[in-house]
Amino acid sequence: MGLSELRIESRFHGPPHSGNGGYTCGLLAARLNGPATVRLRVPPPLDEPLAVETIEGGARLLHGEQIVAEARAGAETPDPPSPPTFAEATASARTYEGFSHHWFPTCFVCGPQRDAGQGLRIFPGRLGESKQFAAPWIPDKSLGDADGLVRNEYLWAALDCPGAHSFACARDRAVVLGELAVRLLGSVRAGEKCVVVGWEIEAVGRKHFTGTALFGEDGSCRGVGRAVWFEVPAAEFLQSA
Repeated sequence: MGLSELRIESRFHGPPHSGNGGYTCGLLAARLNGPATVRLRVPPPLDEPLAVETIEGGARLLHGEQIVAEARAGAETPDPPSPPTFAEATASARTYEGFSHHWFPTCFVCGPQRDAGQGLRIFPGRLGESKQFAAPWIPDKSLGDADGLVRNEYLWAALDCPGAHSFACARDRAVVLGELAVRLLGSVRAGEKCVVVGWEIEAVGRKHFTGTALFGEDGSCRGVGRAVWFEVPAAEFLQSA
């Protein structure tokens, strides 16, 4: 067992007062070096020192004595669909419902109130008559490492929110991430013209299972994810956040 520390800066929020789920999961999954599944236990605190505890087969993220998230090695992910073109994804994004109604409009990944360079600005809209939702994504240079490759936590973030926008729920209910499994299949270069796709796999009451896939400029799949989402009373969640 080992112990280290990380901090989720306020820039990387999803809901206004907690960390974006995909970004947080990606930070913790980095401790496992490979496909991983991360379960969020509570909203990740912002601008607080969080301990990372390495355990057999996984890792935990702790805020004091409270478990914020748990990661385990391995990820069961769906097969990716055929990729839409960048032009098709761009057309789909024009119908993004988040432009007219969004519980978390400053979300780091899908918030329309984020300026370019301050958020990923991934806006998935329905892809034609299909059940898939698609968005274009050109990663900002600030997301790259010294070699210009987008860091993995941002790839996890990109594979997060598109799933949440692939199903409908009542306007008085928000949707929050419960678990995210990701298998990264390749790297992405900052400035590359990418496409992200999300789709619903199944729903059980107010619990939703979704798939996501990230495609590079050449159409190859660079990552695939499977998420579990929960509908929650929006007023209560925002009040407690």
